[in-house]
Amino acid sequence: MYKKILSFIPIIILIILTTFTKNSTKQLDKKIFEIQEDIRALNDNYELVLLDYNYLTSPNKLMDYSSMYFEKELKKKKITDLKTFILKNE
Repeated sequence: MYKKILSFIPIIILIILTTFTKNSTKQLDKKIFEIQEDIRALNDNYELVLLDYNYLTSPNKLMDYSSMYFEKELKKKKITDLKTFILKNE
């Protein structure tokens, strides 16, 4: 009888350890999945911002936009002439 009990104790311990291991790996998998989703969202946002930056900062595009939307308000200035900005209150 003692031999049977002694043989079942290691089996029960192994089952308990396996359960703890499975639970901890499930939690790690959940955390990894959440982090990967966050990284995907940030990469999508980064690509959109980079596209927006590259598209809007090209000098030709800026001049096109200035002629389309700000016909009389924008004027070309040399960078050395820029010292102060005065904003008009409407």
